[in-house]
Amino acid sequence: MLTGKVPRVSVVLPVRHAAGTVARAIASIRAQTFPDWELIAVDDGSSDGTREILRALARDEPRLTLIEQDHAGVAAAANAGAAAARGEFIARMDADDVSHPERLAAQVAFLDAVENRGVGVAGCLVEFGGDRAAAEGYARHVDWVNSLVTPDEIALHRFVEAPLANPSVMFRRELVARHGGYRDGEFPEDYELWLRWLDAGVRMAKVPRVLLTWHDAPTRLTRTDARYDPEAFFRVKAPWIANEVRRLGAGRFCDPTSTTQRANERVTAPPCVWIWGAGRPARKRAAHLLAHGVSIAGYIDVDAKKTGRGLGGTGLPIIAPEALPPPGDIFVLGYVARRGVREDVRARLRARGYQEGRDFLMCA
Repeated sequence: MLTGKVPRVSVVLPVRHAAGTVARAIASIRAQTFPDWELIAVDDGSSDGTREILRALARDEPRLTLIEQDHAGVAAAANAGAAAARGEFIARMDADDVSHPERLAAQVAFLDAVENRGVGVAGCLVEFGGDRAAAEGYARHVDWVNSLVTPDEIALHRFVEAPLANPSVMFRRELVARHGGYRDGEFPEDYELWLRWLDAGVRMAKVPRVLLTWHDAPTRLTRTDARYDPEAFFRVKAPWIANEVRRLGAGRFCDPTSTTQRANERVTAPPCVWIWGAGRPARKRAAHLLAHGVSIAGYIDVDAKKTGRGLGGTGLPIIAPEALPPPGDIFVLGYVARRGVREDVRARLRARGYQEGRDFLMCA
């Protein structure tokens, strides 16, 4: 139910079929050291007893408001919660995760700090709540997410994967009105939001402390929903990569052997990139860029069997890393996703003087 006092923090909790975990999640909010919050739980058409649990909890907790709706999806549920939020800040929470007691206090203090007034979204480090041996790949993803803390790190690596754990974030409520909330579509709704907001200039950072346990349940949408398939991630980030290429790389040389070009040609040339990775998976992922006005000049590959010839059916060249021109002539997108290869590509480009965020970006 709504109380008369307007809280500083509105915790938005979309819920569907979470009878086994939702009480634990809500208990973690009730245990917060920061008391000035409201919790808006949006039941998205549950039929497993979740709604009855939420009704009972709402009767016992005046700061808990329950919104009941027919099943419309997690984006619609999150937006319904955000629309009902009254707080200065909105904190996201999922029904299978656990917020540590000082989470809200630490994130409010972070966003209140004078030096962070320009930060719109504050995440935190997360503890992996699964079996690291059984889910090694997901555990490595959590480690990677935790490695990105500052606004520059988050912005620079946003095209690799989602740089924030969605249930760990707190953001200024005004951002929803300014840039829009979650969108529903054949894509991960949280990643699309971060990409859209980052493209609009929203700065994102993290409290460098573990403040949430991110559980890896077998029913998690990232494991069961096609919108979280790897190809969905490549599709959704393509338009935002194209925007960044226009800002950073439009008009650079498409011919790596060129050494001169008139200034007006450099300004008016269409966005053009070189793709690191000539294998079928990399080419398939990079092809999403074509629909957004980015042309591909050629490919870079370390495999000597591929280099020195045109790519079959396209006529596009494949060059070895050693054939790269000096930095400033071309713009490179790294699309090789194999474990450890991203680091090798980055190291090779840096060794030739290329600067990440100016001359190249990693996209897989």
